[in-house]
Amino acid sequence: MQNHSMSLYTKQGQRKYLNQIERLRFLEATKEQPIAVQLFCQLLYYTGARIAEIHNLTLQHIDKTNGTVIIESLKKRKKGIFREIPIPDSLLEKIQRYAEELRLQIKECLWWFSLRTASRKIKAVMTSANIKGIRSSAKSLRHGFAVNAVTNAPLTMVKKWLGHSRLETTEIYLSIVGAEERAIMKRLWVSGNEG
Repeated sequence: MQNHSMSLYTKQGQRKYLNQIERLRFLEATKEQPIAVQLFCQLLYYTGARIAEIHNLTLQHIDKTNGTVIIESLKKRKKGIFREIPIPDSLLEKIQRYAEELRLQIKECLWWFSLRTASRKIKAVMTSANIKGIRSSAKSLRHGFAVNAVTNAPLTMVKKWLGHSRLETTEIYLSIVGAEERAIMKRLWVSGNEG
């Protein structure tokens, strides 16, 4: 059973997710990294997957024909539950070139570094993007992806992308405030519904 009391804020009221401005700064900062770190971080950014799910990827999980990455869900009770998440063509091409340069076999892991090292590298990219404290983690990036996704895509689709088994878990991301909520409201204002 999942914990549905998860909050997007700490007990002190600090936001635990990256807003869209911070997400874009993170994405920009990835471009200064060595290619393996860049691809790892960009996959996190574009999929909202958990760090260990990206760390487990092999070349066979990259589906160039469908333009997707196939993620094995790690929070499920049994192995072998997968979800497909669309990613940009430019990222697919970079992954393909990276795999060719390393002469990776289809079932070989894409990354040479450990999960702990991956976490440190993400933190370094966050620092480079001037993101500090509670928000400088892969989990905050996942939360930021989810907040952005629920404002732009159907909730059921976001649920699938995040690998949630219950819609109630995904609904947590609807309790957003700040710039994201303002952007949603702005769409209402523009449509002439502002009263």
